[in-house]
Amino acid sequence: MDYDVIYIGSGNASWQGARFLRKEGLKILIVEESLYGGACANRGCNSKALLDAPYEIKALADNFEGVGKAGNFEVSWPDLMKFKRQRIAGMSIFLDGKFDEYDLDVAHGKGVIVDEHTVQVGNKKFTTDKIVISTGLKPIIPDIKGKEYLHDSTDFLDIDELPKHAIIIGAGFVGMEFASILAEAGLEADVIIRGDMALKYFHQPYVQNVIEILKQKNIRFHFHEQVKEIVKDENTIIDNPEAKVLNVTSAMNSDEYLRDPQSKIDNKPHENAFTVKCESGLSITGDYVIAAMGRTANVEDIGLENVGLTYTKQGIKVNGHLQTDVPNIYASGDVADTGIAKLVTVAIHQSKYLAKELLGGADEITYPVVPAVAYTIPRIATVGVPAYIAEKSDEYDVHTIRYGNAYSLELKNDRTAEAKVIVDKNLQIVGAEIYAADAENVANMFAFIINKKITLEELDYMIYAFPSSSSVCLYKLHNIHYKF
Repeated sequence: MDYDVIYIGSGNASWQGARFLRKEGLKILIVEESLYGGACANRGCNSKALLDAPYEIKALADNFEGVGKAGNFEVSWPDLMKFKRQRIAGMSIFLDGKFDEYDLDVAHGKGVIVDEHTVQVGNKKFTTDKIVISTGLKPIIPDIKGKEYLHDSTDFLDIDELPKHAIIIGAGFVGMEFASILAEAGLEADVIIRGDMALKYFHQPYVQNVIEILKQKNIRFHFHEQVKEIVKDENTIIDNPEAKVLNVTSAMNSDEYLRDPQSKIDNKPHENAFTVKCESGLSITGDYVIAAMGRTANVEDIGLENVGLTYTKQGIKVNGHLQTDVPNIYASGDVADTGIAKLVTVAIHQSKYLAKELLGGADEITYPVVPAVAYTIPRIATVGVPAYIAEKSDEYDVHTIRYGNAYSLELKNDRTAEAKVIVDKNLQIVGAEIYAADAENVANMFAFIINKKITLEELDYMIYAFPSSSSVCLYKLHNIHYKF
């Protein structure tokens, strides 16, 4: 055999564990057809975090409107994009260097499984004892007329100028997070949703809070709508930052045009004017259409049929050892159908577990509670037992902790920060829902509490840094402990 293990894909689901295997003496090959590090490093998580941060700061500054704020915090998207491209351009190069440091072999090209022990890259074939598929997910592009006009998350995160009027199809992580950026940028968008809720895995009262904020900032929501067609409209102009849509012929006959023809000549038909048509008859025109309808397993043309493996939208079926139906082939990360949230943190956990498994066998994989965050503005987070389950069960109690209202001075005037804390009948914290500017940090705190089973009495004994969002939230937990 040429290798002990070949990983198809170079993201966190592969190299995080591969380095430990190499340290133990196994010979490893990582195959990558695109940029080293995969989607999160180059086209997703890192780009989104960098581009979102200034708008988060802007929203925090707005908390001091009328109480100290002077002037406006403005974000230059072109400058921000230039900075993002400079930073992200180095990620793949950096990881290539890390692979070399870890003594991991790499092959650049599409990895195709030829048989149970052979992977082909270009015209080269490599033999191996074990294969790990870690190809991740790809955006769903609906098979509708005009689908060629759709942009995915990768496109939006590398766009030169923000669209004046975006049409977002879908309201999951991508749709709602992009809507928040556009709202803070003072632009407008229409969000088209097939079902009756946005961010369906999050606490819906908190989701509604975000929706109401977005509505106040020119983001419109259309529920129970099915998109059937996208039409490029050559006879439409996007006239101003408010994305007012005018017919060219009507514009040229207007009084404004007759008084000053140059006013409309300069504003010639926008080359990116598109109309999204829905089954209900709803028709919306804007200058940029985003497909934010989720992601699906990225496994096309990698040779699964050659070894008899099948897959669904959720990925490749695996057992508790991340093993597929072919005993020496495994799947790790987002491409694996495990029933666990498809997050980069979960991919890292699986990759490290798989290293132990491949070194001689391990017990079935287990998972700690996994915090998930929607990086809207403000943030929403969930960890552990969700409130919607707890509210329907006699096993749990749900306590509302309005720590923003009580400690707004300590929270940078964030008056609405709130958490729903779920406890069992022994007053042990088992879950939390958070709505706050820094919900991600509070969620991590609760993840630690839940995983380590820290009691309310133990939390009450500890001393925390003050002021901080974690300390004031923890202090309000006294109400549960002492039953005030």
